[in-house]
Amino acid sequence: MSVHSEELYQQVILEHNRRPKNYVKLEPCTHHSEGYNPLCGDHLDVYLRVSPRGVIEEVTFLGDGCAISKASASMMTASIKGKTVDEARHLFDEFHHLLTKELDPEKDAHSLGKLTVFSGIWKYPSRVKCAVLAWRTMKGALDEEKTVATE
Repeated sequence: MSVHSEELYQQVILEHNRRPKNYVKLEPCTHHSEGYNPLCGDHLDVYLRVSPRGVIEEVTFLGDGCAISKASASMMTASIKGKTVDEARHLFDEFHHLLTKELDPEKDAHSLGKLTVFSGIWKYPSRVKCAVLAWRTMKGALDEEKTVATE
């Protein structure tokens, strides 16, 4: 990650941490799951309202966690709103591959958009779990798991 991209990463993380998007409990919701990272204490709930046709009409989150966890959750909600459940699952896979350096956003085709600011997080293995928590929790909600814990 270049100096410029590291600065952008820091700015994006700080902005989403200070002013997270969709930071509210969604009522009513059709899907909900609670996520927890026992290693660092990040804890959040993800709420989704999915239409009968499988479109994510609303997605929100609430919780406490580090700046990376909160920023990732905020950006996730903005990224999957209006997408189908299948598209959200695909985005989860791409994001996970980005975090584990299996996807190079400069060489590989992807649909991550602004989420590529997380591309250097693989250098900090303990932070990967922070960044992926909201995503695993969203996937858990879609899979109707009530509680999701990262290892």
